[in-house]
Amino acid sequence: MYGMLINEKEKEEVIYLLKREMDEILFDLKDERIEHIVKRAMEERYKTIFSLFKRLAGHRECMQYILPVGGAGRRN
Repeated sequence: MYGMLINEKEKEEVIYLLKREMDEILFDLKDERIEHIVKRAMEERYKTIFSLFKRLAGHRECMQYILPVGGAGRRN
């Protein structure tokens, strides 16, 4: 377990960076050219980043980034 003290401005910057990374992963998960095994690894990375995001962001922001059941890469 690690602890970190950050001010409000730093918190907002971390939230911004996490959102940007999650948006990129969600975009890539929709790409049909990417193999299934790679998408699984991307989904695992997304889950890790989302868990960090949940610690900093509000409930409404978190709701926008919840992965659909079955993952974003499997939507039609």
